[in-house]
Amino acid sequence: MNIIEPRTLPGFMELLPNEQVLFNQMKEKIQKTYEKFGFLPIDTPVIEMSEVLLAKAGGETEKQVYSFNKGDSNLTLRFDLTVPLAKYVAAKYNELSFPFRRYQIGKVYRGERAQRGRFREFYQCDIDVIGDGELNIINDAEIPAIMNETFKELGLENYTIHINNRKLLNGLFEYNNIMEKSADVMRTIDKIEKIGIETVIEILEDFGIEKNSINNIMEFINIKGTNDEKIEQLENLNIDNELFRSGLNELKDVIKYIRLFNVEEKCFEIDLSIARGLDYYTGTVYETILNDYKEIGSICSGGRYNNLAGFYTDKKLPGVGMSIGLTRLFFILNDIGLIKTDKKSISQVLIVSMVDDLKYAINTANTLRANNINTEIYFDNKKIKAKFKYADKLKIPYVIVIGEDEINNGVLTLKNMETGEQDSVSLEQVVEKVK
Repeated sequence: MNIIEPRTLPGFMELLPNEQVLFNQMKEKIQKTYEKFGFLPIDTPVIEMSEVLLAKAGGETEKQVYSFNKGDSNLTLRFDLTVPLAKYVAAKYNELSFPFRRYQIGKVYRGERAQRGRFREFYQCDIDVIGDGELNIINDAEIPAIMNETFKELGLENYTIHINNRKLLNGLFEYNNIMEKSADVMRTIDKIEKIGIETVIEILEDFGIEKNSINNIMEFINIKGTNDEKIEQLENLNIDNELFRSGLNELKDVIKYIRLFNVEEKCFEIDLSIARGLDYYTGTVYETILNDYKEIGSICSGGRYNNLAGFYTDKKLPGVGMSIGLTRLFFILNDIGLIKTDKKSISQVLIVSMVDDLKYAINTANTLRANNINTEIYFDNKKIKAKFKYADKLKIPYVIVIGEDEINNGVLTLKNMETGEQDSVSLEQVVEKVK
């Protein structure tokens, strides 16, 4: 018999139990925060018909998807959670209440080149608010408030939510008569943190953009100061363009309402260099950076789009949302030591029976579990030393020892594995101590 080497495909994360425990805790904290703001859960199929999932795809997306044939059907693994949301809302439009506030946490698949911190299978944690025909700008301010709450729940502190509005850039392009090159310019500006201002200028010159227009763009994205000072400088540019003015008014409203949501000023800032490369963002855009680890890029991004489901329905469905790449975030935080995967068990109590009849041990475990105490019983017939070693290795906080004396006296021997303290106590006292 040939033994096959057990191995996992590159770009697919497999965690040890202690790591998975922490990963699940992070996922649960994100979910609870989303629900705290009234977002409803949905789930969509991992596999969709290719013609549905790829209706809006093209370019790099087409190259990265996993597609295959099954019988007469051409199928594709979902590559994000936004396109499935668009299909979902279009298909269930008559059954949903608008604005529709949804969250989804699930795996997506992209055939990118596998590299450190980049995965082909990864969890995304998305929230979106979808309007029917219109959507109030206040929603654009609530998204950063949810980001802020989520990061605090995850134990992150030194971060900044960077905010911009695509209308400002588009208005600037219209004003400088370079609208036809706006997509190229935005993609270039979006890389300014990675490639630097000089390289950005060189690329813009290669696009054939006049020096005066490049200067206007650079003056715009290099506006500095506090959020209020930046708004004042934007107003002082005196750009006579309706789209620019609309974007500026939206930005002012977003900043005003973010403050009303009690987000600390140090946690968000206007950043006019953020363009967000994806074509469907039409207004507010967000990028979130860990200030001590800027080199890892954005850990959470999103924005406003005019029409979510244009490929599936003629109804106008504007929305705003954000996405956390949980797999990548977990890898990065673990890698740089901001989180610790030191919890090797989720059991709070290990029951060790010194007698063959396990009835007393099982009844004890049933009662503890009924009181929401995670409990496991050591069933294997090994020496007491091995059983305590097991508890110590997994860092289980308490061990209950049950022998003939405990059964006869209706008590339990409870040992605190951290302090070494050992007491003879009642089951009710165990519940009180452990909880």
